[in-house]
Formats: sequence, C-alpha cells, structure tokens
Amino acid sequence: MTSNLLNHQIDDILESVLEDASGDVYMVNPSREAIKEFVSVATAFDGELPSVHMLADERTLKDVMDDFIVASNAADLVSQGSLSLRSLEEAPENSLLVTEDSVVAIVHANDRVGGLVTDDESFVADTHDAYAIRWEDATEYNLRTPPISDVQNTLSDEISPDAQEDFSAILDSLETARGDGDGLDEVTISLLVAAKNEALLYDISKWGEDVGIASKATFSRTKTKLEDMGLIDTEKVPIDVGRPRLRLKIGDERLTEADNGQLATVAQSILN
Repeated sequence: MTSNLLNHQIDDILESVLEDASGDVYMVNPSREAIKEFVSVATAFDGELPSVHMLADERTLKDVMDDFIVASNAADLVSQGSLSLRSLEEAPENSLLVTEDSVVAIVHANDRVGGLVTDDESFVADTHDAYAIRWEDATEYNLRTPPISDVQNTLSDEISPDAQEDFSAILDSLETARGDGDGLDEVTISLLVAAKNEALLYDISKWGEDVGIASKATFSRTKTKLEDMGLIDTEKVPIDVGRPRLRLKIGDERLTEADNGQLATVAQSILN
C-alpha cells in the first residue's frame, strides 16, 4: 500500500481518481460528504468523466439527495451517462474507490482524510470483479429530481430567460436547498422567482409539475403559505373563459430591494 493521497481533502482525492481513471469506476460506501463532494467535483470536471457506479447506503443517498442542489446536479450526471446509483443492503466497513488500475481506501481521522492506494494488479482485478458482481445484484436508486439543465432550459423557455437567470443566481447563493431551515426548497425558490418576474401561478406550477419539481397542488400550498407570511402577493388576471388566473408579485419590500444574491437570505430570515 502507498499513501500518496494522504493529507488531502476528499475533493482532491476524488479529482485525482477521476483524472487518472478510465472505464468503470466503483464508488463504494461513500459518506454523505463524499457524495456531495463527488457531485460537485464531477459537475465542474474539465475533461471526459469515467462511468462512475456509486454503491451507497440507501438512507445516506436519500438524505443527501433531499438537497435539490446536489440532486439536480447528480441527475445531470446520470442523464449524461457519467453516474449511476444503486443502494447497498449491507455496506462494507470501508469506503472505496475502485478503478481498473487501482483501489483507494478512504480513511477519515478527525478533520484529516487519507486515500490509501494500491495498484497491485491481482488485488485490483479481484476487487474490481467483486464489486462488478455486487453492482449487478444491487438495487437501482430512483433519483426523482430532474436534471438542473432541464430545469434551467425549460424555465427559460416557458417563463422567461430572466426567470431562469434569477433561479440560477438564487441557487448559486445557497449552500443547500432542502427547506429545513438551512436553505429554501426548490418550490419556494420557483415561486419567489415567479413573483419577482410577475409570472402567473398557473404557468409556474404547470412548469414545475411538467419538469418534475413538484405537483401543482404542492405549488398551490406553498403559494398560500408564502402569501400568508407576506412574502408574495397575487392579483387576479381575467381570461376569456373560466376563472381568473393569479399573477404573482413580491409582497415584502425587503425582497423588492434585495438583489438575487441577497434574495434567498432575506427570504430565509422572514420565513424563520
């Protein structure tokens, strides 16, 4: 065993492995932090990614993928064929990165991370084959979140390019988007963007349901919550046939005065 990846951060280890790897890579039993860092590193990777097969604990995957920022970028990687996800019923003791040329054991010691590497041909081949078999027997993880590229493209087409830019800017200002007090969720962000751009509730909720963010009913419930709290307001817009539709507008002047980088912070402070 060599220790040429000792004292690195997990993102450094992941980037090093991705740069050197080709063919199938097995990422086995990653921690929550490792999954998040992998998605970040792979999304920003400048080059051709190998095909990464992530074998992870289902509960760990679900917890990480509850964050829209991580999940939507992971969905992009899946749609590109660079990532596939399956869950392990019995996780091994170690976290491993298994390529066709090496096996890296990820070791955490307080705030330090080590990648212990072996390139012994026989050991690597046996390990790679073993996890190829486990992969075939593992259960596919159903990632329900839409790819971020689909979200951005359809939002631009169906609402407006300005709305898409606002949506992306708000996501960029957040560390997490899971609606648990640490970040706004994707439905709230969508409605704030729609209100900022004075879009119709019908249009933004139809877009959200069509692209796979949430149902129209979820958009309607969230709209009511935000309206009750004074973050957004609505005005009726008559149509030729049927009930008037609702145009969304910003309801709190603090949000009106905030730029996109501040909008999420101000909204969170009001919601909390």
